[in-house]
Formats: sequence, structure tokens, C-alpha cells
Amino acid sequence: MTMTEQPAELTKEDTDCCTRHHDDSGETARERVNRRWNEVLQETRVTQTGVQILFGFLLSVAFTPLFRELETFDRVVYVTTVVLGAAATGSLIAPVSLHRFLSGQRMKDEVVETACRLMMCGMVLLALTIGCTLLLILRVVIPGVLAEVLVGGVMLWFGFCWYLLPLWLRHRAARRARAEEA
Repeated sequence: MTMTEQPAELTKEDTDCCTRHHDDSGETARERVNRRWNEVLQETRVTQTGVQILFGFLLSVAFTPLFRELETFDRVVYVTTVVLGAAATGSLIAPVSLHRFLSGQRMKDEVVETACRLMMCGMVLLALTIGCTLLLILRVVIPGVLAEVLVGGVMLWFGFCWYLLPLWLRHRAARRARAEEA
């Protein structure tokens, strides 16, 4: 048995984090879970590359001459950033491990749901990692409070693009669907 073979009892009434946006396209439960898994794989490829490059950069910072001159606060920001980057890397690579360990166990729906949750967690950790990296860099480059203001603005932008906009679009689509049903 492969992960693509699913029990027939899966229904469209699933309300997990990744199926809330499904439509009535007529796909079977097996087709839906396969589509969702392929979407997770594509998203994982994009985020893994970014987080791995960022994490590699962060690891190299400690070995630069300027690192020895950082103040205590900046070192704390650096350590926090590296830990967040490691956690983001773990969350964003975890779907691969899930698939490897559970392949053939007839658990694809559970794997997809867990992978979706790990991806969401990883995206939050990645946003925090980017914010802390930006703070670390800007505190070295720009004196004063301007660095914190710029980082705050970038984090608000991330919050809007990565979270508020998708939630608003989901809400708008649900409202439109209710209006069409009425």
C-alpha cells in the first residue's frame, strides 16, 4: 500500500487547517488528499530553500571579526535569531520526515494535516527569524531607534502579506459563498 491509497471514509466535511478552502470541484477524497500533498510539497520546496540559505548566513556571522565587537543585546538577538532559524528549519523540513516514516501506512490525510500545521508554525518562525536578522543587521548599520522602527514596519508588512491578507481573502470567499447559497 502506498500513501496515495486512502480509506474511502474520507469526506468533504473535513475541517482541518488545509481543507477549509476546498471547493466542490467533484474530486474524490483520494484526489483531494493527493492534491493537498502536492501543494504542501511545492510550498515546502520554496520555504526550505529560503530558510536554509538564511540559516547558513546566520551560522557564518559568529565567525566574522565584527561579531566579537557586538554588544550584549546584539549577541542576545543573534542567539535568539539562530535558535529561531533552527526551529524554523526543523518545522519546514519535518513534512519530508513525516512522509518518509509514514509512507505506506495509509495515513496520508493525517500526514498532510500535520505537514500543514508544521508549515504554518515554520512560517511564523521564519518571519521571526527574518525580523531578528534584520534587527541584528540594522542595529549595526543604523544608529538609534530607526533600526527598530524599520524592523517593526517590515514585520507588519510580513503579518499583512503572510497572514492578514490570506485570512481576509478566505473570509471574503466564505461570505461570497454564503451569499450565493442564499
